[in-house]
Amino acid sequence: MRAWIVDDPGPIDSRPLTLVDRPLPEPGPSQVRVRISVCGVCRTDLHLAEGDLPARRHGVVPGHEIVGVVDALGSDTARLALGQRVGVAWLGATDGTCRYCRAGRENLCTSPTFTGWDVDGGYADYCLAEAAFAYALPDDLDDEQAAPLLCAGIIGYRALKLAEVPPGGRLGIYGFGGSAHLTAQIALAQGLEVHVLTRGEHNRQLALELGCASAGGSHDEAPVRLDGAILFAPAGDLVPVALRALDRGATLATAGIWLSDVPSLVYEDELFYERRLRSVTANTRQDGEELMRIAPRLGVKATTVPYPFDDADRALADLAAGAFSGAAVLRVT
Repeated sequence: MRAWIVDDPGPIDSRPLTLVDRPLPEPGPSQVRVRISVCGVCRTDLHLAEGDLPARRHGVVPGHEIVGVVDALGSDTARLALGQRVGVAWLGATDGTCRYCRAGRENLCTSPTFTGWDVDGGYADYCLAEAAFAYALPDDLDDEQAAPLLCAGIIGYRALKLAEVPPGGRLGIYGFGGSAHLTAQIALAQGLEVHVLTRGEHNRQLALELGCASAGGSHDEAPVRLDGAILFAPAGDLVPVALRALDRGATLATAGIWLSDVPSLVYEDELFYERRLRSVTANTRQDGEELMRIAPRLGVKATTVPYPFDDADRALADLAAGAFSGAAVLRVT
């Protein structure tokens, strides 16, 4: 089978991905094999390729927004059936026994496995997935619409919950890529007033087209006091900017797996009045299942930019350059 691997992490212009041929993987007892149709292109893949996110093993296949069809079953996988359409997301497995898993906080598991980081992901013709962590996809989500939901959507949905914006409140979104444009739609459908601060005129235009109340530059002052905010851009220098925009008692949730260094904070300007700063770590399966149910009902639509499978490295380069709005997807088959 064809597979893109992270061969030598480095700047995306150095072409750190290599296209190789690998044997077809065989599922273990608790796994299924998925014949991949589409894989979303996530900023985490870019961080992995460039070395910001240290590779867990050499030659891993990136990609964790995977949509495909089950084409082989392990001996203990009654939950899924041959031919079933499924999604495979970032959280690939947990130990199920640590105190976080037992408390329903599996996103904080002490021994997790992540798709496209610990185990091979979706930049390939096939992948393996733990059956218990694969999502049955609703029929009213086509493959290209479903793929970005499996990480960009789930993380944004969890970040929105953790930002704790009150009903009818004002949400600030810093950065407006694949995750943010989905999160904004959920927030708008819930009746929130959304203000976007991001680089790139095309991103600001998309935000306004989706119904956001305003769209400015990423370092601009927000036009109103925010009841909560989400930082999607991997830029630590935006943390104090966003904190200063918060109203009293409001929360800034940082949604990326990697963030450049955060500058020192001025307590009186950025944290006083019970402003809160919190990170968002992975997701639970409950987050994903909730999103798969509500996204079609709320009319959430991903703006997708398709790339041929052979152009995976170009897709990541375009993501790094901010060359498109919305979310890129690889058409594998």
